[in-house]
Amino acid sequence: MNEQRLIRNAMSGDARAERALFDAHVERIWRVVFRMTGDEALSEDLVQDAFVRAFDRLDSFRGDASFGTWLHAIAVSVTLNGLQQRRRRRDHEAEREDMTTLPAAAPAGRPDLRHDLDRAVASLDDPHRCVFVMHDLEGFTHEEIAAAMGTPVGTAKARLSRARARLRAWFDAGDAAVLELES
Repeated sequence: MNEQRLIRNAMSGDARAERALFDAHVERIWRVVFRMTGDEALSEDLVQDAFVRAFDRLDSFRGDASFGTWLHAIAVSVTLNGLQQRRRRRDHEAEREDMTTLPAAAPAGRPDLRHDLDRAVASLDDPHRCVFVMHDLEGFTHEEIAAAMGTPVGTAKARLSRARARLRAWFDAGDAAVLELES
């Protein structure tokens, strides 16, 4: 069954069509969300939230873009909102506990390059991490990223450029202090 028919059937309440759409897109959605959050449990929750929101709003899918692009825009929005809520909760808890400083992590030697890249990407702020993950790791075009994030294409390109510069600085310096200074 083609995707357009699945969408029409899902709009009519067909659970099998919803499941087929979910199965066709869940892996790529999960990968984007996980790369944005770096947290497996949070990613699972956000992916579920994204699909719930998509199926609730399926009647608003106009077909201007592919279903996958539309779904990714929803997933990015849900993820950015989830990260913002998580940050607010964390800030609120820190205020309640009257924490003024956090202990620095002890250096554990030079981890492998993949671990360094994951740490560096995780250190980027949400909009820059999102653009970097979507473009350089997932292969989205600037136009798709701009549509998903609700920003002009030029903003998406600028964020990608800044993200790459921060990552280069992170690797040149060998620690995350550079990113903290630029933020």
